Amino acid sequence: MNPADALAAAPVAHDLSLWGLFLSASPVVKAVMLGLLAASVWCWAIIVDKTLLFRRAKSEMDKFEDTFWSGQSLEELYRTLQDKPGHGLPAVFVAAMREWKRSFEGSGRQIQSLSQRIDKVLDVTIQREVERLDSRLVFLASIGSAGPYIGLFGTVWGIMTAFTSIAASKNTSLAVVAPGIAEALFATAIGLFAAIPAVLAYNKLQAQVGKAQTRLEGFADEFSAILSRQIDERTALAA
Repeated sequence: MNPADALAAAPVAHDLSLWGLFLSASPVVKAVMLGLLAASVWCWAIIVDKTLLFRRAKSEMDKFEDTFWSGQSLEELYRTLQDKPGHGLPAVFVAAMREWKRSFEGSGRQIQSLSQRIDKVLDVTIQREVERLDSRLVFLASIGSAGPYIGLFGTVWGIMTAFTSIAASKNTSLAVVAPGIAEALFATAIGLFAAIPAVLAYNKLQAQVGKAQTRLEGFADEFSAILSRQIDERTALAA
């Protein structure tokens, strides 16, 4: 074998580090990798933000319930919260009390169907609070379900490119085949890296949304019962 043939047959050195695999990937696979990495960063931003949000929401609910059941008058509590009710239980309380006061402080006392109006206001407020807690979680679900498939698309494309290069070089040695396959599989690894935390976080955060909704609905039922008793008492006195 002459020196020129030996040099042509010698395997080309490949950088098999993660950065090297990224740089040597095809443009399509690079786009897939960058998209998945960006999605992963956004998922972690949502996870951190929602974790802090639920922690604050739980603390606010605990604080409000302690105040509500401490024996403080509803009127005094309403005056304290009416300008800045915030979110969660205080928002539910203020919405119901606002409808209550509108019915009794208007030009005419609109007591008829007041209980139904209060229940409707409570339902709408709870729905808004749940939507606020649930916002952006659909992105986690989307990445959790689609991330592996997006990574698999990058892998399939990378393998196609690798085999095309192998056929053009007419060299099937492991030293030639392995780097191209590794570059392609790297896309699937990034897809799983983005999807697995997204799925776990989505399930956990959805469970917390359910707990918060149950707590809001439980308080709304109790508060609606309190207001209904007062309506009955005022109706009896008016009669």
